[in-house]
Amino acid sequence: MAENENAANQGEQKVETPEGMQLVVQTIYAKDISFEAPNSPEIFLEQYKPEINVNLNNRVKDLENDSYEVELQVTVTSKVGEKTAYIAEVKYGAVFGIKGIEDEVRGRLLRTFCCEQLFPYVREGISEAVSRGGFPRFVLQPINFNALYEQAQQQAAQQQGEANA
Repeated sequence: MAENENAANQGEQKVETPEGMQLVVQTIYAKDISFEAPNSPEIFLEQYKPEINVNLNNRVKDLENDSYEVELQVTVTSKVGEKTAYIAEVKYGAVFGIKGIEDEVRGRLLRTFCCEQLFPYVREGISEAVSRGGFPRFVLQPINFNALYEQAQQQAAQQQGEANA
């Protein structure tokens, strides 16, 4: 019996609710990690008081057999005056299996919970890329994906209301 438990623990991890709903993390992977310092080495000779811009994007793709790909991309741009110090971009993806969950709840899970699972990978990728580029380590602050989802839903409803008016 211990062999079967060990074999099961080495595969996919499933989360089952009493109602029979399933959420499975099938795989997590890096899709793109890039770093660019277009004004180096001159930028290192200037006093580094950057203006930082963080851009967040996610995408959901419906795959076959109750599987969905979720991508989370973060782009961090650092400027000193008019000069770009660096651009760091990290995109991670994951495949999630979701069964027995109604469409509205599944959509919310894909845009919130699944992105929360990818965020630590993206955060580490950004931090490592920036520090390896010779700049002070940049740490992404926590992101409330539920609040972002609610905001996007409200904006979509408002736009639809304006289109119907």
